[in-house]
Formats: sequence, structure tokens, C-alpha cells
Amino acid sequence: MFSLSILSIFSIYMEPVNQTGISEFFLMGLTYVSELKPLIFNVFLSMYLITIIGNLLIILAVSTDSRLHTPMYFFLCNLSFTDICASTTTVPKMLLNIQVHDQSITYTGCLSQVCFLLTFCVLESCLLTVMAYDRYVAICQPLRYTIIMNPFLCILLVLLSLLISMINALLHTLLVLPLSFCTEQNIPNFFCELGQVTKLACSDTFINILFIYTSTIVFSVVPLSGIIFSYIQIVSSVLKIPSTSGRHKAFSTCGSHLSVVSLFYGTGLGVYMNSSVSNSSISNVITSMMYSVVPQMLNPFIYSLRSKEIKASLKQLIIGIICFPKFCVLMY
Repeated sequence: MFSLSILSIFSIYMEPVNQTGISEFFLMGLTYVSELKPLIFNVFLSMYLITIIGNLLIILAVSTDSRLHTPMYFFLCNLSFTDICASTTTVPKMLLNIQVHDQSITYTGCLSQVCFLLTFCVLESCLLTVMAYDRYVAICQPLRYTIIMNPFLCILLVLLSLLISMINALLHTLLVLPLSFCTEQNIPNFFCELGQVTKLACSDTFINILFIYTSTIVFSVVPLSGIIFSYIQIVSSVLKIPSTSGRHKAFSTCGSHLSVVSLFYGTGLGVYMNSSVSNSSISNVITSMMYSVVPQMLNPFIYSLRSKEIKASLKQLIIGIICFPKFCVLMY
């Protein structure tokens, strides 16, 4: 329903606004390493399949195991689904372009890609912040945890994160629609990235750039500050626990989330620093891949390796899938 609403907006505004006659862009990020395209295709296909399968297993494990029906794993399910959507927004189109030897993407397709990618990236940032709040309540206010993190609040936080993400993405995309584009239609990346699309415009982009910087601060600095504040409170509370085993158990529940946060914001910072100091297309592709593909692929591994509950549930799920029902009891 959300995707239909976005596409309907595009269909209403696209024709009258696109005055330059631009009907397509060209994703040139991989043309500079054309001799490596077969290798790149296999690498990206493998990473995409690992991302889809890994995150689906996390969702299935949480859904089928009643022991994991807690707020923390509810948010993890939504994070896994967001990772699947974010990867699906960019990677399949790139794989198709390599296969058909055609680097073009339609004007509508490019703006749709921009809109969906912004939605899922901001949604992931919001979900990581919500998960930090969940850990804060669980450790700092354990007696009130079930009261505060009730099902209604959990669903409300996810829906609110999705709404904020969609509004932000739609505003960015609608600000691109009035722009007039020059004859230069080459995007030095393997997907349509908002900043690079904006650079191709011939008309004034001051409002676009201002909104890009403003939203970057709002949806990266503010959530990260909230996460840091939550963990300062968590560390302060954990250090007051007298037993070493108690402190270790409290910290262990945060390890996976901290690893995912470090990966997400670390790669995002790498992209920002690279765009500031380098104009190399190959460098843009590498950093974009690190931000838009690698975290989504590694998140399931981080949670499955660091969480005993997820590891046990995944083992049970995989055994249930690969073995015959009448032999399962023997394998357990």
C-alpha cells in the first residue's frame, strides 16, 4: 500500500515537472571495472542471497519460538525485514544491469529507488534507537520493563519510525521533482543516491542541499546521541551490580545491538568522509557497498553468534527444515 501511494505521487507529478525531457539516468559505478563484472556479479549475488536467507531465518526463528516473543526480538524482526527491503531496493537492479549489459535506469525508477532507500535507511536508524531504549528500560528499570515496553508501545514505536521515515523520504523525493537536469545523466554509482542525483541538476539546488544536511543531522546525529545517552545510563546502572556474573549477563544482552550500531554508523561515517575527500567513482562504489549492502548481510550473523537464544532457536528451526518429521526427535 505504501509503495502504491509513492508511485501514484510520481505518476501525478512526473510528466508536468520533468521539463528537460530526461527519461533515464545511467548507473556508471561499475563501468570503470568492466573486466571485473563477472566477479562483481557473483560477489553481489552471493551477498544478496546471504542477506535474504540470513534475515529470513532470523524472522522465522523469532516468529516460531514463543521464548523469543519479547520486545527486543520484536524489534529485531523489524530490523531484519528492513534489511531485506533495503538490499532489495538496490542490488537486484544492479545485477540485472550487469546481466543485460545496460546501465540505464528510468527517471521514475531512479526517484523510486531514492525514495525507498531513504525510507529504509532512516527506518533502520530509528529502529536501532528504539532498540537502545528497550535495553535501557530492561537494565535500568527491570521491575517496570513489562509495564513500559507493552505490546501497544512496541507496535506504536515501529509504526512511528516507519511514518517518520516515509515522510522524510517523500519530502526529499518531491523536492527533486521540480529540478531541471542537464544533458549529463551519468551517476557514478551502482544505484541512485540522492546527493549524486541532485548534483546532476542544472537548476538551483540550495533548498535540496539544505534539506539533505538538515535531515542527515536529524536522523543520524540525534538518534546516535540518544543511543549514546542510553548506554551511558546502562553502563552506570550495570556498574552498580555487585556480582561479576550479573554485570556480565547485563552487558551480554547489549553486545549484539552495540555491534550492529557500530557497523551501521561506522560505515555511514566512512561514506561521509569518503565523499568529502574523494571524487573517485571506484571509491564511491566501494564505500556505498559497505554502507548499503554489508551491514544488512552481517546483522543476522552478529545476532545469531552473540545471542544464545537466537542461536538455539535457529538450530531448532534449521533441523526442523532439513530433517523428516519422524526423525526430528532423534536428532534433538
